Amino acid sequence: MNELSQGQIYYLNKQRRRKKIVRFSRAAILLGFLFLWEFTANTGIIDSFIFSSPSRIALCLRDMILDGSIFLHIGVTLYETLLSFALVIILSLIIAILLWFSPGLSEVLDPYLVILNSLPKSALAPLLIVWLGANKTTIIVAGMSVAIFGSILNLYANFVTVDPDKLTLIYTLHGNRFHALTKVVIPSCIPAIISTMKVNIGLCLVGVVIGEFIGGREGLGYMIIYGSQVFKLDLLILSICILCFIALGLYGIISAVEKYCLKKR
Repeated sequence: MNELSQGQIYYLNKQRRRKKIVRFSRAAILLGFLFLWEFTANTGIIDSFIFSSPSRIALCLRDMILDGSIFLHIGVTLYETLLSFALVIILSLIIAILLWFSPGLSEVLDPYLVILNSLPKSALAPLLIVWLGANKTTIIVAGMSVAIFGSILNLYANFVTVDPDKLTLIYTLHGNRFHALTKVVIPSCIPAIISTMKVNIGLCLVGVVIGEFIGGREGLGYMIIYGSQVFKLDLLILSICILCFIALGLYGIISAVEKYCLKKR
């Protein structure tokens, strides 16, 4: 094994120092914000009833942990998000493959997919309540509606931009359309599929929360609406903070899967 030169060692040490500075700066900004928030709330500079404070939110979290209600709401939102995410990935892959197999069908459906993708999904939620009722199915469908149309368009766009020379090679070797899909298109688009998953996991969470706003009786979205209705701002802000951590954790899991798949390629 070759020894590193002084220049390489200096560069690696510089990169390590830079990462430490970035981590320290992130932590300092967060802690500074929390300190300023707590200080201004306790001194009356801001109204703690409206803006709450970190200590009050922590007490609210403690109480909900003790009675176990927080785990119920987090579990419901996670279940609905993960199920809608799985359905979005499966259905968008199937539909994108069908569109790739049938260019004529893709030309017909393209404007409809663009319109549905551009439609504000919050406008669909009340309609879904009327059609499906106020239940978990409606919330899961609401989560799917936010992500699925953009996912189909993105996947199909990546499918049709695969290197044509590789497809020509498959056809030259007497391969058919199915061989081209399984041997070239899907393997070539794995990074794009995972990138789409990274976007979709956040969009599904957004859609699920929108569904819980309107038709939920459990979940973090329900907690947000309930907290605003009874002016329990500690509960409302706690729910938002938990959603931020959930979004960060789910994104981190998909990112870890992406790194693993890229190493295996």
